[in-house]
Amino acid sequence: MTTQHSRRNFLRGQLSRPEAPEMRPPGAQPGFAQRCSGCGACARACPAAIVVPKRTNDATPMPVVDFTRGACTFCGACAEACDTGALLPESVSDWAWTAAIADTCLSLAGISCRACEDACEIRAISFRLMTGGRAAPVLDAALCTGCGACAFTCPAAAVSFEQRQPLTEAAR
Repeated sequence: MTTQHSRRNFLRGQLSRPEAPEMRPPGAQPGFAQRCSGCGACARACPAAIVVPKRTNDATPMPVVDFTRGACTFCGACAEACDTGALLPESVSDWAWTAAIADTCLSLAGISCRACEDACEIRAISFRLMTGGRAAPVLDAALCTGCGACAFTCPAAAVSFEQRQPLTEAAR
């Protein structure tokens, strides 16, 4: 059953939340699943408590980033705590994710909400006014760090994440 995005359902807290893609912690290396031992050191080290173990088909829980718990500050504590080389501190800035805003955004439905814009410190999200009291979110993907502050604050769960193309050595 799909929940309608209306003011009434918003106030009742009846919003559907799509399942987020699995995102490994910042600093994840190629072959992460083979390198990670599932020890949980990265999750314990995360001051924002957004790195959590997720059990997959096998018995070893693998760490993922959960933006329903907060946003990432890219402090590197998770990578520093990793002894297996699955996460490397020098790769934290190469975060391969950027936000995307879905059509389920409350502002597009004429409901006054700009929580994502308010949460975005670098101002990668702005709103373009439209007719009928609506406003369209505009995301500058070049500015977006993928920190998740917008997703954490979005009451409609309209923010998802997409992988960026990896940086090449020439672009770094």
